Amino acid sequence: MDRKVRVRFAPSPTGPLHMGGVRTALFNYLFARKHGGDFLLRIEDTDQNRFVPGAEEYIIESLKWCGLIPNEGLGFGGELGPYRQSERKPIYRKYADSLITNGSAYYAFDTAENLDEIRKEAEAKKEVFSYDLHTRNGLKNSLTLSAAEVTTRLQSGESYVIRFKMPENRDIVEEDLIRGRVSFNTNQLDDKVLFKSDGMPTYHLANVVDDYLMQITHVIRGEEWLPSMPLHILLYEALGISEFRPRFSHLPLILKPEGKGKLSKRDGDKMGFPVFPLLWKDPETGEFSRGYREDGYFPEAFINMLALLGWNSGTEQEFFSIDELIERFDLSRVVKSGARFDPEKAKWFNRHYLQQKSEAELAQLFLPILNEKGIHSDLQRIERIIGMIKERCEFVKDIWTQSHFFFQAPESYDDKTVKSKWKPDTSEKLQAVSELLETIADWKAEVIKESFSAFMTEKEWGFGAVMVPIRLALVGGSSGPDLFEICELIGKEKTIGRIRMACERISLN
Repeated sequence: MDRKVRVRFAPSPTGPLHMGGVRTALFNYLFARKHGGDFLLRIEDTDQNRFVPGAEEYIIESLKWCGLIPNEGLGFGGELGPYRQSERKPIYRKYADSLITNGSAYYAFDTAENLDEIRKEAEAKKEVFSYDLHTRNGLKNSLTLSAAEVTTRLQSGESYVIRFKMPENRDIVEEDLIRGRVSFNTNQLDDKVLFKSDGMPTYHLANVVDDYLMQITHVIRGEEWLPSMPLHILLYEALGISEFRPRFSHLPLILKPEGKGKLSKRDGDKMGFPVFPLLWKDPETGEFSRGYREDGYFPEAFINMLALLGWNSGTEQEFFSIDELIERFDLSRVVKSGARFDPEKAKWFNRHYLQQKSEAELAQLFLPILNEKGIHSDLQRIERIIGMIKERCEFVKDIWTQSHFFFQAPESYDDKTVKSKWKPDTSEKLQAVSELLETIADWKAEVIKESFSAFMTEKEWGFGAVMVPIRLALVGGSSGPDLFEICELIGKEKTIGRIRMACERISLN
């Protein structure tokens, strides 16, 4: 039966959204758009002990910043909600009871202390305890207790969990859309907890029930969920809804820059890059974690970079608009092995998207930085300055680094340049240049250059002996855009003033 493609991004609100989670959302979004389907946001908060205040809002804001807008879900409306699992508690009870009724699940009354003791005994024998088909018949559950005793325990309010009864020696084979054929034998799998006596399901039951009720056709998630796939397949079977089972795809990990192990916040802290889309403040510790948005990345650069972590188009193309990604995206081109994250490549992507923006766009993005510094300047002038320096920039904040001297006189001078280029007669020569500049009426870059060149030829001075010190006087260092363009843009009075100020300050040193 052909069904409309429906996928979901289902994070847990246990903290900030990792960039790996954003990539999962992205691949779901691209797949849905490619096939004319729906992209849902569902919050999986069955583990209330790990709930972190502000995490839900952070997830929604992150998706909005990235442009990955769900068709339906928490904060976006929809007819198949609620889209927060903690609000769906009554739904899960019915499905848990049906599994008990048909013998696919059982009540287990073992306490945490009982199980800890059994684990310790196993460890002493250098064994690993697992609650499974090999051990369940020796434990306190409805498989070993009489029906009357089970009823008594339930009626007395004794704490319990409902566990899935894993069948014996069955091979569960599935064609993963990324990994191909994967196989599991049930003898190697444990009897997972599906439901707790507090009325909350675990991830496994809630996940399957919600995917069924929300008509999910494809599950695209991280590879850490691959071991859960056989249980989920068996749950669809046990609930009698196998015909509605989605196709599974498990994405590769995003690896550390050195290529070994999963990328973590600690890696970002150590190497100086963010691993979260937005700035995050931990509500308990007050600790801040950097975000791509606040670090100055464009959302389109962040998304383009993420798309190529584990997927390739089969071409040499590296820059993709979101529409191009939708058109080209195919799960068959997602790799099975981990994808190494390169923080320098992330900057490279951002630089590309900055270069593609017009001077007018960048000026609007740069204005808040100037306003923060109390600097007010003509917009046309700002655009011209940006046009001169933007090729040197990776981020909008770099515009200030590369152009500050257009707005403020240098407060210091580069020591290395002073030592190598400021000679005993430099001040005298620059004073003569400043006198020449006083005579120029039409203060335009080409006129200044022409007058200066004629003056230098007449004096028979080497251009390098004067040009670098002038630049040092105007910008504080030895690099920057065209010197005469700088002169024009900072104006005649400030140009001459800076040259004379440098002669005084550097001579004093």
